Amino acid sequence: MFDWNDLKYLLAVARHGSTIAAGKALGLSQSTVQRRLTELERAIRQPLVKRHPSGYRLTKFGKDLIPYAERIEATVFDFERRVSDEAHDLTGVIRVTCPEPIIGRMTKSTLIDRFQARHPKLRIEFVTSDRYLDLSKGDADVAFRSGDTDDELVGRKVADSIWAVYASRGYVEQNGKPGKVDDLPTHQLVGFDETLSMHRASIWLQHVAPDVKMSARTNSVLGLIYAVKSGIGVGPLPASLGDAEPDLVRVLGPIPELSRSWRLLTHPDLRRVPRIAAFFEFILEERELVKSILA
Repeated sequence: MFDWNDLKYLLAVARHGSTIAAGKALGLSQSTVQRRLTELERAIRQPLVKRHPSGYRLTKFGKDLIPYAERIEATVFDFERRVSDEAHDLTGVIRVTCPEPIIGRMTKSTLIDRFQARHPKLRIEFVTSDRYLDLSKGDADVAFRSGDTDDELVGRKVADSIWAVYASRGYVEQNGKPGKVDDLPTHQLVGFDETLSMHRASIWLQHVAPDVKMSARTNSVLGLIYAVKSGIGVGPLPASLGDAEPDLVRVLGPIPELSRSWRLLTHPDLRRVPRIAAFFEFILEERELVKSILA
């Protein structure tokens, strides 16, 4: 009939509008895309695209085939993910993503050592990011998250995420500390930059001090901690991290608007994979230790 692999060239041209753009998206030459598309049309015995000055357009028959080709693409993706899962099981790697400061707290505790003592053939690999990685694309296997997410993930609550406002001891000595949230506009503030503008801490600061010029902005929780410790201003921090810093003073809070739940999450397709199930089971058994790390 035809080579199923050629359907990806049809989809690429449909999505990108030209063989040049399709080739770039696939990491192939334009001539390869053209040749495979021609082979597909020859095998099907129907024209699928028409050449226009602005690029390629699908014929009516080509448009009719797109939903079927997308279904095959999705099935192949699921097949590849299952094969990849089996390979990961053999290598014994569980990729865990969480905010960078949490990794240090986990490794300094006995949590990871106890997991590997129970499962010596499994290995934890941390993937650090202050942004949410896409578990559906395989960026990580499981995630510890404390914020809102629209991802279709499954998981369990493992702790409470409490935030408060902190300042360095030096800042308090020189500038005093706010007595209430309404006093924040009279102080120098630090917060996240535009890359984390949708973070709840950014939204809250914008609400309580909309006209204040920030004295520092950063793109990570770790950067926020360093900025507050430097004495350049006051800012919201996770209480688990702020309270652990001897140079910092909690000046306000906890802040109810910033409270969330820490959850352990994974993609539905991975939840019953043995290595992921083993990690979930262990974390839920060690919930008290996990709470001390996260909250």
